[in-house]
Amino acid sequence: MSTATPTAKLTATLTATAVLLVGWAGPAGAAGAEVRRTAVPWRPVVMAALGDSISAGFNVCGWYVSCTSRSWAAGDHAEVLSHYLRLLARDEAVEGHNVNLAVPGATSADLSGQMTRAVARRADYVTVLIGAQDACVPEERRMTPVPVYRARVAAALRLLKERRPGARVFLASIPDLKRLWRVGRGNAAARGFWTVGRICPTMLARPASTAPADRARRDRVRARVAAYNRALADVCAEYGRACRFDGGAVFRHPFTLDHVSGWDFFHPNAAGQRLIAKTTFAAARGWLDEPADEPAGRR
Repeated sequence: MSTATPTAKLTATLTATAVLLVGWAGPAGAAGAEVRRTAVPWRPVVMAALGDSISAGFNVCGWYVSCTSRSWAAGDHAEVLSHYLRLLARDEAVEGHNVNLAVPGATSADLSGQMTRAVARRADYVTVLIGAQDACVPEERRMTPVPVYRARVAAALRLLKERRPGARVFLASIPDLKRLWRVGRGNAAARGFWTVGRICPTMLARPASTAPADRARRDRVRARVAAYNRALADVCAEYGRACRFDGGAVFRHPFTLDHVSGWDFFHPNAAGQRLIAKTTFAAARGWLDEPADEPAGRR
């Protein structure tokens, strides 16, 4: 028979309850601290644009020269309203830290080198648009195989993840090259530039031809670009939440000749760059608003 007094029993009960509450509140308190820690808005300090002539702004404001100020990704011209300017509107910490490492003519083989330079610049936000030149080659047989393209992009992203684990990367889909042929084939100037300049011959050679062999060739090239885009989606998914693919938004967008340069009828003009910026940023907006994995400013 217990000899404890009612007062002693009450004291013991309250003590046990307090112990249980402390044990319960400890993890919850830690979780709360984690929530507060991860709720810090993610804001990049340095952004880098990687890719080919599209991201370099080729032919946007000069005859066969790059015009990085009007790049959809890292440009600083209000006419385009790039990712950089949209990020700057959110936080001025990124001001002046827009790096354009894209190179006209670059293919997926060049991406790791560009990523290495982005890492050296301590990039927090990286945009990638590459692959058109993997398909735009003199002969179909020289197009980059899809597994090779995928492996190259994955290797470049691994570099970023290993060396800049707090960074985020945005992958834009490759535009639909067959749509370019479709909207330009009836334009004599476009056909002339494509032929004389040998622009993207796998898709744009013999642009007026309706021969079965040419129709089949165009379909195969389009299928290759679509496969590249699927590879981008897969690689980004494997990377994790710090990567965002545009879901094929650029590939699907119904652009017109009003969006391409009148100097080659291939590269985006300022209106085209603005369209890419708007389309891709719409795909990135919610993702960019997700909280950081570590307090802002830790670099």
